[in-house]
Amino acid sequence: MPSIDVSPQRELQNLNMDLDNKKRGGNLKSRLQCRSSQDANNEGLCYEEMSQWSESLERLLSSKYGMKIFQAYLKSEFSDENIEFWLVCEDYKKMKSSFRMSSRAKKIFKRYIQAEAPREINIDHNTRELIRRNMKTPDSLCFDDARRIVYGLMEKDSYPRFLRSDLYKDLLESTSESVQM
Repeated sequence: MPSIDVSPQRELQNLNMDLDNKKRGGNLKSRLQCRSSQDANNEGLCYEEMSQWSESLERLLSSKYGMKIFQAYLKSEFSDENIEFWLVCEDYKKMKSSFRMSSRAKKIFKRYIQAEAPREINIDHNTRELIRRNMKTPDSLCFDDARRIVYGLMEKDSYPRFLRSDLYKDLLESTSESVQM
């Protein structure tokens, strides 16, 4: 299977620094394209994998590079709190220690759930109150309602915007060109 001349690890490591430092000039798309052309000898993304990202949000998030590129896109749009929350919840559900779970639940609540939280997610009042009550004895499912709401918001809003973005279209086109060569 042909692959694009991209080093996703190096590209995405540097991407967060670039997003934080807009003074370097250019936009996210041009930085990704520039890096794509610089990393000619490294294995990377292929057209087939990238085209499958358009099948579903689940497919995109199950791809290591798809996840990273989607996160970078959302960060460039200043709307990455939902994917950040969803990922934190996915990790939280895997925890085994009730002490660590309780401590982590409090951090998640303070950062994403409580009113005026630094990374407050868009959930309804009833869900917020249910989670507040669940915080007395947090378990692996205490954030599930909010996680489902956030996933739905990403699926209906962020994901379609990503698929229509110049970033995705240009990356897909550049992988398609390498397949034709």
